[in-house]
Amino acid sequence: MRFEPVGTEEQIKQLAAMADEIWHEYWPPRIGKDQTDYMVDQFQSFEALIRDIRNGEYEYWFLVDDEADEERIVGYTGGKVEPETKRFFISKIYLYESERGKGYATRVIRFYNRLCGMRGLSAMYLTVNKQNDIAIRAYEAKGFETIEAAETDIGGGFVMDDYIMERKAD
Repeated sequence: MRFEPVGTEEQIKQLAAMADEIWHEYWPPRIGKDQTDYMVDQFQSFEALIRDIRNGEYEYWFLVDDEADEERIVGYTGGKVEPETKRFFISKIYLYESERGKGYATRVIRFYNRLCGMRGLSAMYLTVNKQNDIAIRAYEAKGFETIEAAETDIGGGFVMDDYIMERKAD
């Protein structure tokens, strides 16, 4: 698998369209359509992504399966370095529904582990919805531990109710 950095305006448009599709497939049954729409608009839209990338706050990568006869984008990931804590915040790991369960998330975690090593970071962490049992079990299997719970008001009358999970870098 190849991790293709997202940086051009065309790539950011492609990422926003992909995020819209994946989020609307996955999240409405879990958090409702209204909150899904709000979160995509606020955090995954072209405007939000371009702001985050251009301000140097977040990095994003397309997850490209280049091992098959025809390479294809299977999902995306992104996050940011937090120098004050010497950790990498994994903001997103999202795969198309048809690509889940194929080991891609394991490769993403390995990618972040190497990235932490190259950048002198001691750990990586992420937030996961408390009701997302499948993801919680998957992260635990990859060495993440729940270190706290957080309820975050994201505006629009919505709250993210998450666990914060951390994994020490190798």
